[in-house]
Amino acid sequence: MSYLIYRCDCGRVLYSKDTTKTKKCPCGKTFDVKKRRILKKAETIADATAEVQKMQEEIYGGVCFKTANEL
Repeated sequence: MSYLIYRCDCGRVLYSKDTTKTKKCPCGKTFDVKKRRILKKAETIADATAEVQKMQEEIYGGVCFKTANEL
């Protein structure tokens, strides 16, 4: 199983399993995953998460993702 990485119209980078048909973005928009332009693929969920964080930081200027215990 692999994971697809793509963007919502709002600009947020998302990922989902390659078998997922529809996805709802936190902005509220629901869309068909197969009709999105796939930016990257990842083999594991850890790789997909890391890639999404990296892409979000590039888009929004070095925003640091932190866990609650790091705040």
